[in-house]
Amino acid sequence: MSLADDLVWLIGVPSPTGEEQALCTAVARRLSPRYGADALLRVGNALVVGRPDQRPQITFYGHLDTVPAQGNAVPELREGRVHGVGASDMKSGLAVMVALLEDGAVGAGPYNLTAVFYDREEGPADENGLEDVLNAVGWLGQAELAVVLEPTDLEVQLGCQGTLNATVSFLGRAAHSARPWLGENAITKAGAWLVDMARRAPRKVMVNELEFNELFSVTKAQGGVASNVIPARFDLNVNYRFPPDLTLEQAESRLLAATAAADEVEIVDRAAPAPIPEGNAHLERLSAVSGAVLTGKQAWTDVARLAQRGIPAVNYGPGETAEAHRADESVEAQNLEVAFAALRRFLI
Repeated sequence: MSLADDLVWLIGVPSPTGEEQALCTAVARRLSPRYGADALLRVGNALVVGRPDQRPQITFYGHLDTVPAQGNAVPELREGRVHGVGASDMKSGLAVMVALLEDGAVGAGPYNLTAVFYDREEGPADENGLEDVLNAVGWLGQAELAVVLEPTDLEVQLGCQGTLNATVSFLGRAAHSARPWLGENAITKAGAWLVDMARRAPRKVMVNELEFNELFSVTKAQGGVASNVIPARFDLNVNYRFPPDLTLEQAESRLLAATAAADEVEIVDRAAPAPIPEGNAHLERLSAVSGAVLTGKQAWTDVARLAQRGIPAVNYGPGETAEAHRADESVEAQNLEVAFAALRRFLI
């Protein structure tokens, strides 16, 4: 089968976050003729493929889960593009991983290719299934380079942003809407601050000559109990994406400063950024053989989780970042061929 056919197969096994069991089993069955039971380790609904040996270890990582389908559960190859939920984020990366694991020349090459197919990446950071895998399989820490095949538009993307989510609350006083002067409207109280947030431009930050953007976004809002009651509480979610030159503590201080007009602020989700790997010969070779542009990762990925454990990691994958999570998500089929060829050259 072609890489595009494999991607259609992977999309055809639904795997929204929390429901990855069927796809994990399907990938294990696909790879079992080549690897056997002793080189396929199941950790919940995640799968580790390979075993340590004397060769330098390179590990590929890809998450099995997707966001929920939006009328795009049935895959389709049309006019050179594969359409369907997860096509770009990140079942295209999984298809490349499977093909490389099945390639005889890669298996006999100078590097020990291992792979991790893991679950629950699209959900909260503290529920990410990769944490369980890394805790259970200590030898994954031997990798001299980890490649996370998230969508990168075929760029080698270094580091990654950190992210915080906070519940930001404006408090008022309830009253009958026929007599609003007897209360205080929590929703309209937030108006001036929301206008300021809408006008807040991205802040460009250069880290090791790579550009990152600091971003504050209001992503959810909830307020009011009835159509004839002045709302006494207005809760919003602020998502903050920050560059890898900030620590979590520094980022929290900046978020609190940006939300100082609110009555209450509670940070509910934290994910640290990833540093940019330096002086790694494997990364330099990947850059050279792929010919890929080097950029900073304008998102959070599990390179951060790997970096926290001392594993140097980069992002490189065939998916298209602009297609991720869209109702009409798709990927250029040729991208899979380009990524596969580049990583094959890197491994042999």
